[in-house]
Amino acid sequence: MNLPQVTLISLIGRDYKVKEHEEALEKSSKGITFGAVKLIQSNRIKDISSWNEAVIYDLPTYVDTDFALFVHHDGYVINSDLWRNEWLAYDFVGAPWPLPSDDFSYRTPSGQIVRVGNSVSLRSKKLMDLVATRPMEYHYGNNNEDGQICVWEREWLEEQGCRFAPLEVAKYFSKEHEIPENIGIKTFAFHQV
Repeated sequence: MNLPQVTLISLIGRDYKVKEHEEALEKSSKGITFGAVKLIQSNRIKDISSWNEAVIYDLPTYVDTDFALFVHHDGYVINSDLWRNEWLAYDFVGAPWPLPSDDFSYRTPSGQIVRVGNSVSLRSKKLMDLVATRPMEYHYGNNNEDGQICVWEREWLEEQGCRFAPLEVAKYFSKEHEIPENIGIKTFAFHQV
């Protein structure tokens, strides 16, 4: 399968689990020829907070294709034959999230519950460039990049024309949590919890 419009990419701190990330990129490439495959090691990344900032602000500068498939050492493609071209109609496709058990998690500023997110994801260059223009903010004690994109900036991104895959589509893309909607479904990718 050829995906010339997609860059397979991983962004890590200098010398952070390099071999494991190389293996994740190799496994993700089985059966797929990407437009580019990149492992970016950044001196800027010192901890999870600086990694989140680097994903928002630096990752887009390394992507020259229309999309990036962002993977990690603990989350990558496991079933390349399950790729669906329909995912390219969205600006963000990630694993489904569970329904929140509190009154603030996975909620946009207007209170909409978000069911699809996750860092291991397919992202459009358009979305990445737009998010990089926004400030990182702490929400309920964290500033994870996937929350920044899929929850806190979601409504603004939708106003800019970005589309997020619905749960019915995303449940075939990746799995992070087992939820009622994805039980028994074989996915293209995964992210270990």
